[in-house]
Amino acid sequence: MIKHIVLWKLADSAEGASKHQNALRIKEMIEALKKSIPHIVKVDVGINVNKSDAAWDVALYSEFKSQQDLDIYQEHPEHKKVAAFIGKVRTDRAVADYEM
Repeated sequence: MIKHIVLWKLADSAEGASKHQNALRIKEMIEALKKSIPHIVKVDVGINVNKSDAAWDVALYSEFKSQQDLDIYQEHPEHKKVAAFIGKVRTDRAVADYEM
């Protein structure tokens, strides 16, 4: 089992929307991927409520049966569409993948 965790910091405004609006859109878009990419075992997207300057704005927690399934997910055209949008609204990104 591969666990895939991503954190994003978002611009205060981008693509004609506020940080919160973009966070909601990211959540909706990523959660919709489960319907089109069967390799996703689990996906959770959370929008930060912590007011600390050290906090990240959006967190993704996902699970895949194997590294190969994670690779398929990352190369899937629907995932690439979501990643392209996120690239336009984020200011920073952190990622960690680990095996259980």
